[in-house]
Amino acid sequence: MKPALLEVMRMNRICRMVLATCLGSFILVIFYFQIMRRNPFGVDICCRKGSRSPLQELYNPTQPVPRKALQSLRTEAAPCRLLQRPCVRAQHSASWRSHALVLHWQLELSNTAVLHQMRRDQVTDTCRANSAVSRKRRVLTPNDLKHLVVDEDHELIYCYVPKVACTNWKRLMMVLSGRGKYSDPMEIPANEAHVAANLKTLNQYSIPEINHRLKSYMKFLFVREPFERLVSAYRNKFTQKYNTSFHKRYGTKIIRRQRKNATQEALRRGDDVRFEEFVAYLIDPHTQREEPFNEHWQTVHSLCHPCHIRYDLVGKYETLEEDSNYVLRLAGVGSYLKFPTYAKSTRTTDEMTTEFFQNISSEHQTQLYEVYKLDFLMFNYSVPSYLKLE
Repeated sequence: MKPALLEVMRMNRICRMVLATCLGSFILVIFYFQIMRRNPFGVDICCRKGSRSPLQELYNPTQPVPRKALQSLRTEAAPCRLLQRPCVRAQHSASWRSHALVLHWQLELSNTAVLHQMRRDQVTDTCRANSAVSRKRRVLTPNDLKHLVVDEDHELIYCYVPKVACTNWKRLMMVLSGRGKYSDPMEIPANEAHVAANLKTLNQYSIPEINHRLKSYMKFLFVREPFERLVSAYRNKFTQKYNTSFHKRYGTKIIRRQRKNATQEALRRGDDVRFEEFVAYLIDPHTQREEPFNEHWQTVHSLCHPCHIRYDLVGKYETLEEDSNYVLRLAGVGSYLKFPTYAKSTRTTDEMTTEFFQNISSEHQTQLYEVYKLDFLMFNYSVPSYLKLE
């Protein structure tokens, strides 16, 4: 009788343990789904700069009133508090002004959102209309993603395009992803910003990790008028004496192919490439068969693959500061981090570009335009007035 009683007690104890385990598991499951409902991207809330991702902020903005507007409202209300007397009329005026400021800010955000939607649509429409050219390859490889810089902390992916303020944007990405190592982007030397080990690029992830980030992170790039960017690249790489590596690798090759009766000194040094020779090199079919263009004059659609990757934001060099600070605001850091601006007297301008193209034949202009045509169309740049297309 006693062994039977002990067996019943043992079974009861086991049943209670099983019941407790099931109940505990059920509570954990409920708790997990409650967390996921509040934070569907599965990001640790304690470590994020804000409770919303840049992607959420872009497509569903919270529309906060900027700090300057709030300070303005407080200033208007201050006399009432200081005088400690009724000021109904002043409060009424301040109330109306506060509504006006909020409406103005919301309208500004709305206009910005419309602008960037138009830019996205322009890319999509161009890709669709030129699918035979823009989608020569159906699938991208990890090597195609080496220009996409990733910031895990703020869920950003930036495709850098040389000669479109990429040095300053790399500095910003180092600040954003440095976890406190850097605070002022302009304290980072330019050469350090271009050290590959200082930034993590998308090609360093596994295929599932790449797909997750492309789906969940905010992707952006900055573009520039294609021929202005091209002239900027030429001036920087072929007219500056310190760029000996470009002179040796590309300058000697260009002179050998494009200059008749070149001197031995020119063939050896490669430091006096003319713009006409540079253009002839770019449109030469042999050049395009030999190897891909260098990144400084490669087309944007070949560097960033916007027909395969849907970018959420396309910034422009012409509105660089405004677009850059919009990205930083979406990332939740706009209150303490701004795009670095400074007057650059050597900047390549439209007028300068016009001068460089004066000595290019209409035949070569037409052929060069064909090389960069998709960039013109995709990012809504009109055909330059100085071109003499055949």
